[in-house]
Amino acid sequence: MTGVSGSGKSTVGRLLAERLGWDFADADDFHPPANIAKMRAGTALTDADRGPWLDAISAWIAGRLAEGRPGVVTSSALKRAYRDRLTAGRVPGVHVVFLDGDRDLIAARMRARKGHFFKPGLLDSQFRDLERPAADEPVLHVPVTGAPDEIVTRIVKALDLP
Repeated sequence: MTGVSGSGKSTVGRLLAERLGWDFADADDFHPPANIAKMRAGTALTDADRGPWLDAISAWIAGRLAEGRPGVVTSSALKRAYRDRLTAGRVPGVHVVFLDGDRDLIAARMRARKGHFFKPGLLDSQFRDLERPAADEPVLHVPVTGAPDEIVTRIVKALDLP
């Protein structure tokens, strides 16, 4: 589950995993403390900061595949190179879902959430870094309009999941 901060990755991802009976992991839990400190301070992460984080998420995915245990994991995966890194290019059985919303909607959601380390002022850096999935990427685009349960239903239907 990918998208900018505030797009609903954690909420929708958790609900999707619950509906399917799959494991769930939130990308925020993979960040090293230095990344969290930077974001709390309002400093955008660099590609170098994101490298170990992406590798940890990729290892989680690889572990689930090796064990034959399905799961849902979130990650902003703002750039194509990040998405490729997470899936080792094209891994059968791995679906990338991009939660897509415009800046104003996402900003309103971020202002409403409380206690998250990611500062709303960093949203512009996320949209600047965002490389929307290209037509040749096997990515499901899902608008973030509607309630989280509705978004989950659209994902399940589009991916033909049980």
